[in-house]
Amino acid sequence: MSDQERKEDLAPLLQNGWDMVDGRDAITKRFTFRNFVDAFGWMTRAAIWAEKWNHHPEWSNIYKHVDVTLASHNVDGLSARDVKLARKMDALAEK
Repeated sequence: MSDQERKEDLAPLLQNGWDMVDGRDAITKRFTFRNFVDAFGWMTRAAIWAEKWNHHPEWSNIYKHVDVTLASHNVDGLSARDVKLARKMDALAEK
């Protein structure tokens, strides 16, 4: 992504709770749900999109929290694919 694309694409994500990872060109967010079942259901829906787009997150789940980190290993940093998956994860969390 160009500097301009990064600025335009990341701004709405950063306003929606995503943060830059210190020391790494990646974004991270903690999603919090009502309970474990809702968290796991969201992970399942997100996993289907991740597999469809062949772009897999780094994530962990503890009870009702899911911590996600997105970066594209093939470019050693952020790419448009990370932005696309982050947007989808946000949309899935709103349902």
